Amino acid sequence: MEFSYFLPVNIQFGWNKVDNVADFAAPYGKKALIVTGRTSAKKSGLYDRVVAKLDAAHIGHVLFDQVDANPLTTTALDGAALAKSESCDMVIAIGGGSIMDCAKGIAFMAVNEGDINDYIFNRKVSDNALPLIVIPTTCGTGSEGNGFGVLTNPETGDKKSLRCNAIVPKVSIVDPAVMGTMPPHVLASVGFDALCHNIEAYTSKTAQPFTDALAHYAVTLLAQYLVPLYKHVKATAEGKSAVLNEIQLTKAWESVTLASTIGGMVINTAGVTLAHGMEHPASGLKDITHGVGLAIIEPVAVEYTWSANPDKFGALARIFNHGDGSELGEALRLIVHDLDLTTNLTELGFTKKDIPWLVDNVYVVATGNIANTIAKISREDIEALYKKMF
Repeated sequence: MEFSYFLPVNIQFGWNKVDNVADFAAPYGKKALIVTGRTSAKKSGLYDRVVAKLDAAHIGHVLFDQVDANPLTTTALDGAALAKSESCDMVIAIGGGSIMDCAKGIAFMAVNEGDINDYIFNRKVSDNALPLIVIPTTCGTGSEGNGFGVLTNPETGDKKSLRCNAIVPKVSIVDPAVMGTMPPHVLASVGFDALCHNIEAYTSKTAQPFTDALAHYAVTLLAQYLVPLYKHVKATAEGKSAVLNEIQLTKAWESVTLASTIGGMVINTAGVTLAHGMEHPASGLKDITHGVGLAIIEPVAVEYTWSANPDKFGALARIFNHGDGSELGEALRLIVHDLDLTTNLTELGFTKKDIPWLVDNVYVVATGNIANTIAKISREDIEALYKKMF
């Protein structure tokens, strides 16, 4: 046995940990670029809460609130330009995966020159970035636990990760208390993304003992708590009776949030595989929600790959009370159904004429994911799998 595990992130997990943001930020300078989406951090009051703590500690700040879902490389460059012009010492991200990923690109390009796409495609290399502090407000991407920042080039549709240790957050403030503003459909999609991260890391070619232990534990948490939590949030949003009592709800938020962070950590080392490799072209082309794309793709990908490692896929299937790895795809479809995510590529606006571009783009942005998949897969196989999703 031989492996290595390195993940230099300071995770601060707990209820109302966000109130300590100034203490965590103080070692990194006196002025922060705060990165958010356009409205949610303000509407929830979290932005004002963070700003109040920074003001009390005499830490200056400037706001960049132009990040959308599936963030663009051009948006990251705009944010980096603002960070430079305002002489910011650090970046603080408040939001979900899109905001955290874009903040990583901003922190990176604030101290590096040239075309960000050269760094994404490894034509240029740097391991320098402004210090980054993240406050995730969704429990799915796990971006708080790794050195990946997924960005889309608007000119080409290429959706691919910027990767380096410099963009691993210096501090990740993982606070279950700030997750409660998510609408039900957001919780469903990000929660399923978290599940996919852990499944793919557990079954990847580069899986190793530490990632296996963490990913298996995270899948057990999500199997137990994700659907009940979603049903509770949905019922509450619809004005119906609560599904969970207060103690159960606290445990569910903690468990799903923790599993999401673990998912980000394990993919930093073990990576993702076929399903993510096929989803990134889809959301790069049509700007679909990542977790919704995975809800279509992951069950199909699992059914294709399970026989290459029946022991591991079987271990996951048994978490969902299914017999062996051949049943894991069906188990995932049941979860997709319970999360109200059932759809297909046709309903998301794709036609079969898009398949050649999707297949070609897999081999532009996701060759690493394909290489990390335990089953052998060809271009023709990927084409056939996409056809099953209509």
